[in-house]
Amino acid sequence: MTSYDEPSIYSLLAVEETKEQKPKKYTSKFRQNVKQEYVSGRDPNKTMGPAKVAVPPPTDYLKKHEKEPQLPTKEAFKYPDENRRRAAVPLKDDTPLMGLKTTKNFICTNAVENITAVPKLPAKKYVDTRHGDTHNLVPSGFEPVYVHKKEFGEVPTYLTKRKEEIKRAQEEYDQYIAEHFRRGALRQLTEEERDAILDGLKTNWEDIHDQYQGLSVVPDTAPKKNRKERMEAQMKQLERDIELFQKHKIIYIGN
Repeated sequence: MTSYDEPSIYSLLAVEETKEQKPKKYTSKFRQNVKQEYVSGRDPNKTMGPAKVAVPPPTDYLKKHEKEPQLPTKEAFKYPDENRRRAAVPLKDDTPLMGLKTTKNFICTNAVENITAVPKLPAKKYVDTRHGDTHNLVPSGFEPVYVHKKEFGEVPTYLTKRKEEIKRAQEEYDQYIAEHFRRGALRQLTEEERDAILDGLKTNWEDIHDQYQGLSVVPDTAPKKNRKERMEAQMKQLERDIELFQKHKIIYIGN
């Protein structure tokens, strides 16, 4: 085993010592500007105050209770819900009302209310996982909410077109009637004439109806059957004419 203190041939060689060259320290070119800005921004009297302070006059001395805080004036305390609070608990000397009875049958009343009650509709929900997690369907956006549409509350286009078509047809009809009036081919019935015709139609229907009631129940011959069918056709035609006159207030007839 060798020791480091023993002489060695390697110790006879001269070893040159090399010094480590450190890189030059970085210095910012704005260092001087920053130092000047930092020094110029200082306030000399910021912590200690100004060098000279104005002395108060002798008459402005500290008086009694002058440094005490000024409290607001005293007011009666009121609870914010005092108007909605329940009535006070009755005292032990208060006599309760005696002899009050009710004739209401609570069992029958509850049964009737439950029988006539409208069943509650189940909430709309959807499941988004295989474990059965449910969520409300309405706020999810999967169900259309028509009140949020841009054209909600506006008149549909087809109704506007239909209204224009009806208006155009009415104008054409008015022009047609005016043209025939100008030629003298049409005449408007007066209110008296219309009422007279309507009364006559009703009278004719009543006469035929009375005759119809006098027919035999079972038409066993061909003439009876034909008469019954003819009277039914006449009554139906009179009913259509009566409905037409009652429906239209203005009626035109050809000359």
